[in-house]
Amino acid sequence: AAAVERRLAEFRAVRGSVAASPRPLEPPEKVAAPEAAERHPAAAVGPGGGAEARPGGAAAPVWARPLLLKVLLWAVLLALFVELELGLPYFILSLLYWMYAGTRGPAERRQGELSAYSVFNPGCTAIAGTLTAEQLERELHYRPAAGR
Repeated sequence: AAAVERRLAEFRAVRGSVAASPRPLEPPEKVAAPEAAERHPAAAVGPGGGAEARPGGAAAPVWARPLLLKVLLWAVLLALFVELELGLPYFILSLLYWMYAGTRGPAERRQGELSAYSVFNPGCTAIAGTLTAEQLERELHYRPAAGR
């Protein structure tokens, strides 16, 4: 039993060193954003959720956000194609395009970004919320959680 505990401790140490390696969750330009946010509060929010950083420090108006403009253009084109009685093909082709655009290859991943499939990550590191074989086995056998 002591040998198993020792091997388990070694495994946890190796796995902890891989998991504890610095992985930037944000791109480098966003990591430096807190200093800029203190100086220019209007430019603090990034492109996905609010004001864009503008040269004058003013926030971008709601109607000038790229995602909103794309959705509005899509809706106008949908209305046009519905009028031409081609609304369903336009909608289906739009869905196919969104599925294609939503999938990214491994070359398009950012530095430090983990894959959903742990076998493609360094050290087979799993992302948060992944059900592991050990966890499933522990839950099936009603064993207490490790380290508790």
